[in-house]
Amino acid sequence: MKFAAAPPVDGTLTKYFRAADTFCYKLPDNVSVDEGALMEPLTVAVHAVKQAGVTHGSTIVVFGAGPVGLLIAAVAKNACSASLVVVVDINDERLKFAHETFGMDTYLSVKGKTSKQVADELIEKFGQKSERGFEFAIDATGVAYCIQTALYSLRPRGTFVQTGMGTDNAELPISTICFRELNVKGCFRYNSGDFQKAVDLVGRGVVDVQKLISSKVDFLQAKEAFELVRQGKGLKTLIAGPE
Repeated sequence: MKFAAAPPVDGTLTKYFRAADTFCYKLPDNVSVDEGALMEPLTVAVHAVKQAGVTHGSTIVVFGAGPVGLLIAAVAKNACSASLVVVVDINDERLKFAHETFGMDTYLSVKGKTSKQVADELIEKFGQKSERGFEFAIDATGVAYCIQTALYSLRPRGTFVQTGMGTDNAELPISTICFRELNVKGCFRYNSGDFQKAVDLVGRGVVDVQKLISSKVDFLQAKEAFELVRQGKGLKTLIAGPE
């Protein structure tokens, strides 16, 4: 498999990029090119939620309030009608955005607590004690601490999906996975049908990706976009196409 921007393959920051027609999807007339630029992360979210098996009335906790994490939460809530969607992060500003813009429940993780303590607080705060945890947990950070917390936050026979890419190895609470008979799944980008599903969700107004666009820079100032990302400013910075 060749994936644009994954070494040794160059990315798409160019005037022309040739792709097979089977990899191209037509945007509906009511969807802008800017929104189209966010179809890739939305497709990752679609695939992650599909991997988990979220359905109407489900309870889910999502770790990471970056673009992918927020889109996972939006797909779970708006497309799958999950009854409880909680977003966890260490960045208060991003959590405020998640709550005020998407109506998500949020939890601010602070230093000094173990992953088990945070999981117990999540279960208590969001009324999941009687069920002994959430049905689903998806990690969009790749951070071992978050992965551990996600696993601890699940009820018996709950499902965990790893979406964020971090280090090659992470320490996991194996006893908890075994005793609770947890379903642990991986998630590698997307699969057949996921892109079309993402396009349909935006076209029907189910998921509003426009709200994630925090800024846009001209093509010749592309370095500014990468610098904003490096500094952790904004959510999604777009680079306009060349003239």
